[in-house]
Order: sequence, then C-alpha cells, then structure tokens
Amino acid sequence: MVPLSVLDLAPVASGTSAVQALHNSIDLARLADQLGFIRYWVAEHHSLPSIASSAPEVMVGQIAAATTKLRVGAGGVMLPNHAPLAVAERFKTLEALFPGRIDLGLGRAPGTDPATSYMLRRRQGVSEEDDFLDRLNELLLLETRGFPAGHPFHQVRAMPSDAPLPPIFLLGSSDYSARLAGRLGVPFSFAHHFADFDAVEAMRLYRDAFRASPARDEPYAILATHVVCAETDAEAERLATTVDLNFVRRARGEYLPLASPAEATAYTYTPLDRARIAHNRKRMAVGAPGTVVAQLKSLLQATQADELMVITMTYDHAARRRSYELLAEAFALSRSH
Repeated sequence: MVPLSVLDLAPVASGTSAVQALHNSIDLARLADQLGFIRYWVAEHHSLPSIASSAPEVMVGQIAAATTKLRVGAGGVMLPNHAPLAVAERFKTLEALFPGRIDLGLGRAPGTDPATSYMLRRRQGVSEEDDFLDRLNELLLLETRGFPAGHPFHQVRAMPSDAPLPPIFLLGSSDYSARLAGRLGVPFSFAHHFADFDAVEAMRLYRDAFRASPARDEPYAILATHVVCAETDAEAERLATTVDLNFVRRARGEYLPLASPAEATAYTYTPLDRARIAHNRKRMAVGAPGTVVAQLKSLLQATQADELMVITMTYDHAARRRSYELLAEAFALSRSH
C-alpha cells in the first residue's frame, strides 16, 4: 500500500483551549512517529478560533524535536504572508537542526480573511496582484544564488548558508496549482479534503505537465483527504457529526471551535445545510477500518497518488488518536518501536 502521512491543523474543540490544541499536536506527532506514518505536516491559518496552527515553522521545530523518524514540515507556509528571505532562513535553520527530516510545503492562499492578510503583509508593500510566482522565484533564486550581478539581491545570502533549503512541495486545490507544480518539477500535494476541483483530474494534470528538475526526475503526488475511523461504522458516523457541523458553520463564515457530537446531533440543520454536508461527505472516508480502507483504496486507485495524507478533525483528542491507530493497523504500517 501507499505510505501514509498526517496533516494537522491543531483543531480547537469547544470547551478546551488553543494552548491545549498545540500540545495535542505534539502528542499526536509522537504517536504517528511510533505507528509508522512517514510525514507530519502542520498548517498555517490565522485569526480562526477553530484552528490553533498559526506559526508552522515553530511547530515544525517542536515536533521534529519530539520525534525521531518522521519527516516534519509545513503544509504549508502561505507564501503571500511572508518575505521569501524570512522563509528561506527559517527553514534552512530547521534543516540545519534536523537534517534530512524537514519539508517546505508552499501555498498560494493567505489562509485567512482579507483584513488579517493585510495585517500580515502591510510592512511588505501590499499589492492587489497575485505575487505568488514572484515570491516563489525569489525564494528559489536565494537558494541557487541566481540573482545576476548588479541585482540588489545579488550579495544577499540566506543563512545558515551551509544548510540547504528543505525539499519544496507545492500545495493546491485547483488545476492551476497542479499544472504549476508539474512545470516546476516539484512534488505536489492536492487538498482533496476541501477542494471542489476533481482530485483525479488534478493528479492527471500534474503528471501530464511534469518536467524533470534538479528537485525530482519523476512526479510525486500526495493526496490529502479527511478520514474519521472508529471501531464501528456507527461510532465513526457519530464522531463525524462534528465535521458536518464545522463544515456548515464555515460555509456561513462561522469559524467556531469544534462542537461535540452531542451538540452537532442536536443542531437544527436546514435543507441547504444537509445538502452541504452530503457534498462534503463525498470528500471524506468515514467508518470502521474495513469501510475506510475500501473507500481510500478506491480513491487511491482513481488518483494514482503516491502518498496519502490524512487529516482527522474530531472533537475528542483520544478519538483522533484512535482513528490514526486504526488506520495504521488497517494499512499494516510498520511500527518504529
């Protein structure tokens, strides 16, 4: 079977704190390391009461220090929010401290609302235009020392200069990002857990557009998807009601902490809400191990993904841990201890 990895947004549950959510992330990463997952990525979101992961480079360092075998990375750094030199130096520092274990996933979206995005960028010279490609090119030129003589940045060095920039992965949820990752010749991670664009088509476009590069000779595609696994189908369905209500609220612009299954079950849903839930469930795998594996195998066969990255957003941290344990057992991952 394909290798499994973890995408963690550090979800904040109702009645708990963002501080606890961050500690839960380190706890889950230790478990993933023991279970045989190969990669653990943390997201970047801002000003959202439901998500505590706002500083991925900090969490990458903490998680790498708490684990031994996992590759740890950002999934991803939202490049519009950051000066490329700052990104380069942060991740070269991480690579220096944890050589061969760091990934740098890059995204085009700001990961937040317009006002917060403006606050993040306002000292950088905000432009109304999409400057992702300019920032990405600057990041790459810093690493290769590719700025020509006479350019203002020609003498700038990203420090530590003797540590390489970790492998770059391009994140996306559209045809644009799939094609761009292919043209750049870098690995691609598709956000099936929230994308409306078809995952099968995205993977095809990426592979069709792929050009060999110094980074990779062949394409490498990660599929990120939402999984809720429990001992029984009924228990998984109960846990997944938290995801259902969270999706309904997000569609309304309400970014509240994760509700308990009891609260989610008692919630009064409109017909539009029910339709939204049904749509989102098509992007999820929910059930006992056998049920989930059958759904995921079908998805993997259709997309031909090289790696499956699993995000699980349950109200209860113990249930989230158990979901990953059951998945590791079902996919026969090799435990490290």
